[in-house]
Amino acid sequence: MGQLNLIFSAFLFCVFLISYTHQLQSSQTQVLLQLRKYLEYPPALEIWENYSGDFCNMSSTPHMTITCQDNSVSELKILGDKHVKVSDFSGFAVPNETLSDSFSIDSFVTTLSRLSGLRVLSLVSLGIWGPLPDKIHRLASLEILDLSSNFMFGSVPPKISSMVRLQALTLDANFFNDTVPDWMDSLTNLTSLCLKNNRFKGQIPSSISRTAMLIDIALSHNELSGKLPDLSTLTNLHVLDLRDNHLDSELPIMPKGLVTALLSENSFSGEIPAQFGELAQLQHLDLSFNSLTGTPPPALFSLENISYLNLASNMLSGSLPESLSCGDELGFVDISANKLMGVLPSCLSITSDKRVVKFGGNCFSIDAQHRHQESYCKAAHTKGKQSRGKEIGVLFGAIAGAVMIVAFLAFVFFILYRRCRKYLPRGLFERPAMPKVAQENPSTALSPALLANARFISQAAKLGNQGSPVYRVFTLEELKEATNNFDSMTFLGEGSIGKLYKGKLENGAFVSIRTITLHRKYSIRNLKLRLDLLSKLRHPHLVSLLGHCIDGGGQDDSSVDRFFLIYEYVPNGSYHTHLSEHCPDKVLKWPERLAVLIGVAKAVHFLHTGVIPGSFNSRLKTNSILLDEHRIAKLSDYGMSIIMEENEKVEAKKEGSKPWQMKQIEDDVYNFGFILLESLVGPVVTGKGETFLLNEMASFGSQDGRRRIVDPVVLTTSSQESLSIVVSLTSKCLSPEPSTRPSFEDVLWNLQYAAQVQATADADQKSDGAP
Repeated sequence: MGQLNLIFSAFLFCVFLISYTHQLQSSQTQVLLQLRKYLEYPPALEIWENYSGDFCNMSSTPHMTITCQDNSVSELKILGDKHVKVSDFSGFAVPNETLSDSFSIDSFVTTLSRLSGLRVLSLVSLGIWGPLPDKIHRLASLEILDLSSNFMFGSVPPKISSMVRLQALTLDANFFNDTVPDWMDSLTNLTSLCLKNNRFKGQIPSSISRTAMLIDIALSHNELSGKLPDLSTLTNLHVLDLRDNHLDSELPIMPKGLVTALLSENSFSGEIPAQFGELAQLQHLDLSFNSLTGTPPPALFSLENISYLNLASNMLSGSLPESLSCGDELGFVDISANKLMGVLPSCLSITSDKRVVKFGGNCFSIDAQHRHQESYCKAAHTKGKQSRGKEIGVLFGAIAGAVMIVAFLAFVFFILYRRCRKYLPRGLFERPAMPKVAQENPSTALSPALLANARFISQAAKLGNQGSPVYRVFTLEELKEATNNFDSMTFLGEGSIGKLYKGKLENGAFVSIRTITLHRKYSIRNLKLRLDLLSKLRHPHLVSLLGHCIDGGGQDDSSVDRFFLIYEYVPNGSYHTHLSEHCPDKVLKWPERLAVLIGVAKAVHFLHTGVIPGSFNSRLKTNSILLDEHRIAKLSDYGMSIIMEENEKVEAKKEGSKPWQMKQIEDDVYNFGFILLESLVGPVVTGKGETFLLNEMASFGSQDGRRRIVDPVVLTTSSQESLSIVVSLTSKCLSPEPSTRPSFEDVLWNLQYAAQVQATADADQKSDGAP
């Protein structure tokens, strides 16, 4: 009897446990459904509609992941489609950008906090707006918090400092406009701090140097100013990204384990510390666009692991040692736009095939065409020395006369203001009209609208000036000499827009020379106008156009039917060859393919939106993507729509009534879809033709189908989630209905997210395999 009672008691206990488990699961489900309602039913959560199963068993999608532990949600990731597009956010709801006026971030976080077992929370691009409430700290078990690409503003809640398990805090691309919190050292497990693309102001707090576990610090694109604290105590720090701020101190000592330091576009002054030449792990250093002085430490160039060194656009002076040695890994050096003089060290010679060196705008004794006179750099160097001795006297004199000057200037300003109002011509400050350009023939001339709008936004201007070679006109004799009279040994190939040759200029630099034959004759004057627009397309992922040569010369009103474009030589072949199994030592793994695709997407997005008028129909294919010695992608064959504009418009009109420009955008997205597809399946499969590939797209929906068609290299080096994101994106780009294809902004965002997911998976795999 006692045994029967024991069995009955055990049965009742199990019933109670099961019912309690279902009750707990039901409460968690209700919270998730409430969150969906607060987020105004985003497309990423459509899978939740009428879902009757256990949410813990729900399959992940590229835009949603739920993971459970002990019947509680431990991981929630939602990726929306409300990417931050506005540049000026006033703190109120923005139609079609944010969630609606009725959204309450306080109520949302209150509900969210009921998922008390959360360890990973990622809510990205969901249009969440408002100041982040303090009660976020109720999620005390959080280890990873990512709220990037939303519309949050104000300060980072102080009570986050109590979330001691937090390892990664990412608030990128919001509108936080207070100071960087001074309590980061309370987060003793924090390894990654990402606050990029906000409006943080004031100084970087010294407490950040006491956050001992930090590996990554990313505070770029904010409004931070003042002194950069000593970070040498952060022995685990690998990445420091402070680009595009207003930091104006001298550079401090850096931690010895630093791998990447991006400090460009600030106001750092003083000399580059000699200690930088002792950073044995350093691979990437960007100090460009600052106010640094003195001579760069020679040891910087010979660091064992340094591969990228950018010191452009500072006030560096003096001479580099002729015996300067360069590290074996150093592949890119930019010391342009400084005041360096003397002999250019041999290891920085531009004749090297293994290293890209930019040094224009200095006073080196080489390359007289692109340098200042030595007296310019000497005067600046001497002036810099003398100015230090005068600073005290100047400061004393300025203070002594300040009161008198202010009073005098106020009086003079008042008098001048009254006179100027009377005599200044009306409309002086109005924007002058663009001069009209005479049209020689409607079918061949550069359209006045194109010329009138030939202006570039600030981003394009910046990119065009960051150490890029000076564009110039070449003579036909120079090109013949560079190619040995276009010898067949220098022939690289022939595409849809002309033959390509490899040349070597008189200064030893290698170039690519493209011959282009025009089917319609242009006047030389008209062609020069088009080439001037083309020459201004500068971007890190575009092959640099160095100049042109018009065959025949002659007067501006004479016609031309052939010309040459001279580009930088990119030595590492095409992306196509790096996908081929015929070259196994060159085949790119999945993370490397994503890096290439992101680079190309950035270039095309720039061509579409970064210049006005946009440049379309970039003839996108894997053969037109070139890789430099660091496997950085550079797009060739771009901008031809500027040269061939009228011809392409005529052809487009024959095909239908759709606007020409829209058709070109759609073509670029569609063609990029095939680049994505070839990245997934490899060139052997793509060689079977477009129809075969489109039919095989359905195979991506199943695991067996993927194993059958996806490149084995991709399958073995990719995470399931990262691969799914790109498969979905590929399908959208290749949609037969053009109106449903994504914009290039969306393409770029999805690729960057796929790369982020892959990097996280790789890091997890490494940590799991660590002893």
